[in-house]
Amino acid sequence: MVTIRPLALDDAAALLDLRSRHRAFLEPWEPLRDDAFYTLERQRQGVEAAVRERDEGRGAPFVVVHERAVVGAVNLSSIVRGVFQNAYVGYWISPEFGGRGFATEAVRQVVATAFRTLALHRVQAAVIPRNAASIRVLEKVGFREEGLALRYLRIAGVWEDHRLFALTTEDRR
Repeated sequence: MVTIRPLALDDAAALLDLRSRHRAFLEPWEPLRDDAFYTLERQRQGVEAAVRERDEGRGAPFVVVHERAVVGAVNLSSIVRGVFQNAYVGYWISPEFGGRGFATEAVRQVVATAFRTLALHRVQAAVIPRNAASIRVLEKVGFREEGLALRYLRIAGVWEDHRLFALTTEDRR
């Protein structure tokens, strides 16, 4: 069984452990990270920033938990209210737990939180086209593909195209 829970300040050490052990696995899908990123201080700073964004209503960070251990993260970011009522979802799971549906279940849970608790209208995601596993997660949760954004994000030092996906409250009915 996998669940999500709100990111807490004391999660920095667990996240550092996961990110350090699985650095090579995560690097192709993330921005370039310097060695300082893989320190407890930098992880604490990242957690503190995410908690601040949550407190300000701009984000909703969670950790993914299996048998009381943190095995990944899922995050609603760039929350916009007003006429948009939108957030972006991002997620990752330790490769030790890949292929078990953990990412799918974590995204399902965070989408339910987005719509029920946060009263958002839309959740969207952007995925590098060659990341078949991540695309499959979104498809299983019911996201629809909306297009291709060329040179969308600088990932691993390269401007990467991304496939864009979205889900709205109407899609969930």
